[in-house]
Amino acid sequence: MILLETERLLFRDHTPEDLDPFCALEADPAVRRFVGGRPRPREEAESRFRERFLRPAPDRLGLWATVLKPEGRYIGYCGVYPHFGGAGPIPGEGALGFTLAPAYWGLGLATEAARAFVDFGFRELHLRRIVASVEVGNAASVRVIEKLGFALWRLEQINRRSFYHFEICNPQSADPE
Repeated sequence: MILLETERLLFRDHTPEDLDPFCALEADPAVRRFVGGRPRPREEAESRFRERFLRPAPDRLGLWATVLKPEGRYIGYCGVYPHFGGAGPIPGEGALGFTLAPAYWGLGLATEAARAFVDFGFRELHLRRIVASVEVGNAASVRVIEKLGFALWRLEQINRRSFYHFEICNPQSADPE
């Protein structure tokens, strides 16, 4: 199922054919540097793919296969997924995520994808707030988030790693919070 399209990108369900490029992403130290710190071995990446990406996303909240339309090539995964608090998913909130293969960095694709999912989250899913977490030092992702109008919400340290937490509120939301 195709969820969303932009000028250069297509967002769809993951398929078994996406497994090899997904595993290559998960094994790449440059990709994993700010999202887990270590490359994932093939077996672990395959397990994650089967558990998280071959199941339908509830209420269209999830990370979707990201395909570069001119090439028809899987280049990563992006989307808005449930934002979890201490008691589980927070109603009316989502978390933005985008992971692309290094060959596609610096081309404006992350901004294009993130913008599409912020718009989708507000217009289609009627979320009142979207958050994004970026590890300190990941300047490229911070630039993407800031271009979209997210504001710094808080800074947090977890296991000797520091994270910026950003938020953006739906301008159409009737909820004052």
